[in-house]
Amino acid sequence: MELPYLIPIPKQVVILMKALTKPAILDSLREINQYVITAAQEAHLNKKVAYKLRLAVDEIATNIVQHGQIADRHATIKLMMEIDDEQLTIILEDTGRAYIPHHTDTRPNIHQPLEERDIGGLGLFIAHSSVDELHYERIENYNRHTFVVNRSEVMVSQ
Repeated sequence: MELPYLIPIPKQVVILMKALTKPAILDSLREINQYVITAAQEAHLNKKVAYKLRLAVDEIATNIVQHGQIADRHATIKLMMEIDDEQLTIILEDTGRAYIPHHTDTRPNIHQPLEERDIGGLGLFIAHSSVDELHYERIENYNRHTFVVNRSEVMVSQ
């Protein structure tokens, strides 16, 4: 007996939110956080998952503002959001300088006294630990961070 050919059903995009583009300055972080809060609400994420997503995006955005735009006073941060049946995806792009993120498989020793710890890496570790997936890539003249939260088990009842 021959089985019928099955065509994979693509994920259905439920919501696309208008992109937000802001200067890469500290004053922009409040609006970036509000964008993430709104995205989490649109995706019906529970409070704990929404907080962790906001923490991850805030950590990366703060790093961009503090380190990535040093060479360019006109650097920008752009956020985009997509919700499908399974995931909330937030894409954060910036026009700051390229960087090589720390390897996330090297976990900082949080039990080591502060004065003995290496500087750096803790924020990226927290960001990676706060979402289901976090990817970085350099594309032409901008950096792209993609944050993914699986929605299946973290949605609030509607």
